[in-house]
Formats: sequence, structure tokens, C-alpha cells
Amino acid sequence: MANPIVASYVVPVHPHPLLVPEKNEGWQRLRNAFDEAREHIAQGDADLMIIYSTTWPSIIGHQIQADPNPTWTLVDQDFHDLGSMDYSFRIDTDFAEAWNSANHARGLQSRTVAYNGFPIDVGSVVALKLLNPDNAIPAVIVSSNVYANRSETTILAKSCLDVLKSTGKKAVAVTAMSMSNRMFTEFIDAADDKIHSLKDDEWNRKVLQFLEEGRLEDVAQLSRTIHQQIRVQKVVTFKPMWWLSAMNDNRNDLTGKVLAYEALHGAGGAVVHLDPTSNGMGDKEYDEDDVEVYRGDRNVLDAEDSTVPHPVDSTNEGPDLWDPAEGEGAVNTDSAPKPVGLYPHARRVGDLLYLSGVGPRQPGTNAIPGGPIRDADGQPLEYDIKAQTRAVVENIARILEEAGSSMEKVVDVTSFLVDMDRDFTGYNEVWAETLGHYGPTRTTLAIRALPTPIAVEMKVIAKI
Repeated sequence: MANPIVASYVVPVHPHPLLVPEKNEGWQRLRNAFDEAREHIAQGDADLMIIYSTTWPSIIGHQIQADPNPTWTLVDQDFHDLGSMDYSFRIDTDFAEAWNSANHARGLQSRTVAYNGFPIDVGSVVALKLLNPDNAIPAVIVSSNVYANRSETTILAKSCLDVLKSTGKKAVAVTAMSMSNRMFTEFIDAADDKIHSLKDDEWNRKVLQFLEEGRLEDVAQLSRTIHQQIRVQKVVTFKPMWWLSAMNDNRNDLTGKVLAYEALHGAGGAVVHLDPTSNGMGDKEYDEDDVEVYRGDRNVLDAEDSTVPHPVDSTNEGPDLWDPAEGEGAVNTDSAPKPVGLYPHARRVGDLLYLSGVGPRQPGTNAIPGGPIRDADGQPLEYDIKAQTRAVVENIARILEEAGSSMEKVVDVTSFLVDMDRDFTGYNEVWAETLGHYGPTRTTLAIRALPTPIAVEMKVIAKI
């Protein structure tokens, strides 16, 4: 039987395009994109609109809205100054109950929410008011479980498809989500809105490029890497991509179109349309387990994946951050790994910025992407030099951003490799993909060891 999903959309969760689009050109472009999506949906033949919302978190399984007519006035907890959002939605309660039953049949924990006064989350309110303002199509809203792994999220989608196929209904699938999560922590003038992190902007654009090429499953599989690269690591960032990919049979040949991509108080927001029509690019390359029944594994990030950081011994955590007050021009940031000695992440001297040696350890956890090179007893371990090198580059970008510089301003790099013969090729490939684009001078040295069980470290000089 053909897949009953007639269209899929990625939409932002922030209220700005709904309440005050005229205050910023980018917000207006997002509003226009919502309007374009709404017109396309209205011209289609969908019987149902299904919303997977990242702003409705759940802990015990998934929750499904089953109140036939939830009605209330929502005020966003962060952006209450923008105004209130009155809503009254038409929910397909029969479908909600059937989806809940189908979840149980496939081993999932879920329940319906069907009592008056339960608030609808901001992402769902924005999506439904802008995509379905007259309630022409009944809707169903499902929560995003904060601990669900890919298997659980995939089964959630398959259960939904079971009900669609058994009822003969056609549906529009919508994920309400941010492209990135790093936001301004102080209020800004509307005219000053921009993507807070340059690195997040790079990843946002990579994801959008894949989506425009219809490579939805590639985005879902790339999500683990994205999780390690973005400034604010949240599993919720890629969970909706797992769900949306499974709702589309994990395909890589959809017809995609990015309708808008703009900043929303520092985060990235996009409206993307994915049409089920094949773009003719060929078969998908699906390499995940094709699960049919959920069996309770809650490993949110697959530990066998080389992009997932491996923890190191807590004795490597290092001292407290060097106090900038103790040295003129010192730069420190909690978004980079803690130094292993009493020194700053960087120091400004004139118009130059000198970075201390930067390794791949992850801020806050000391985990090492690609795995450590040795265990606690000093025995050698297998590791991924590419994953380590990418993590080094990401840490450099974070320090540069904190100091008011950027990757484009890097002028010189000295790299240290513990195993030149083994690792130079992989390290050099990542260099070509990242720092090599900016053209700094480079010296690569072979050394015996580094203070922590890592394979690569870089020392950088950049302009401010």
C-alpha cells in the first residue's frame, strides 16, 4: 500500500512569525513561507494533520492530544511581551485513541490526553494557527519524549502509519522544531536578530541543503554527528527528523523545497516542504535497524557510533577556569573543554589572538569523540582520528567566537599528532573540509604523547 503521507513540513516553534512578523524582515519571510505552505495544504486532499512538537516534552512514553476541542489563550513564557495566542482546535479523537492502541501493540508506552484545560504547547499552536487557521483539517498532536531513542521514535511513526493505512486516511506530517537551539539570553531589538552561533548556522545550512535535495533519511542518520557539533547539544534537535523520516518510509528521494530560513531570537527557524514525489535520485542508503516492535532499549545515542563521545577518567577534568582578571586579555569559555592546567583558553595581544593547545574533549563532560587512544591502564584502544579532528576544530570555533573572532580570521595553526603514520591521512582530510577552506599556514608535528588520551591537538593564532 502506498504511503499515506501526502506532504511533510518542518516549521519553527517560536511565536514571532505568528504575532509580530512585521517587526523583522526575516520573521516576515517566515510568515510568508507559512502562508505558502498553508495554501499548498489547502489545495491538497489530506484528511488529517499530524503535529510532532518538540515544545511538548514528555518523560513517561509519548502523549497524544485527544480532547476534541482544546480551547485556551496561550502566552509564551519567554516572549509574553509579543502578545497572547487564542486557540480553538479540532482534534481527531478517534485517530488519537487508535494511535495510542497501535503504540501499545508495538510495545510503546503512550497515553491520550483528553481533559479540558490541558494546555497546547507553543510549537503546536504556531503550526496549527498558521497552517490550518480555519480548522479545515482535523489534527492530532503528539509529544516528544526527551529520552526516546531512534528505535522508539521510529516505532511511534510506524504505529501512526498503521492507523492511517487501516483507516484509509491521508495525512500531512509536521515537525515543529528549531533548526538550532542557541538563543540570546537577553532581549534584543527585533532588527538585531541573527543566528547566535556561526557554527550552528553552518550546520543548519547543511541540513537544509540535504532536505532541499530530498535526503530526509540522510539527515536523520547525520543527526548524531550534528548533535556533537552544535553549540547547544540537545537530543530534541534531531528527534523530529527520526520521526519524520520514518513517517516517509526512511526515504532519500523526496522532493524538497526550503521556503524560508531565518533567525528567531538567535536560534535558526526554517519552513521546509517535503513532497513524496520521487526526485529520481535512486534508492535510499538505509543502514539503521529496521525495527518493528519496541523492546525498551533507551540508549538515546548509540554507543557503537564513532561520532558519540567516549568518557575519560574524571581525573582529567582539570582545574577551575583561569580567572580573566588575573591576566590582561585572557579569554575563557564554558563552551570549550576545561584546560588541564592553570592557563586560559586564549589571550588577546594587540589585534592577534593566541589560543592554547586545543584538543577534542567535549565541554562539561570531557568525553572524546571517536574514543580515547588508551584505557585507564594505558592499554591502546581503537579510535577515530577524523572524529577527534572534527571535535578539535569545533572547540577552536567556540573559543574564537567567545573572543570575538572567527574561523575566517585564523592565520596560523600548529598541529600535534601522537601517531603520524596512522593518523595523518584522516586528519588531513578533515583539515581540507574545515580549516583548509580558510587558508591559514600550518605546521604538523609528531609527538610522543599528550596530557589526556587524545590523538590530536592544535595551537592557533588568529586575528581579532
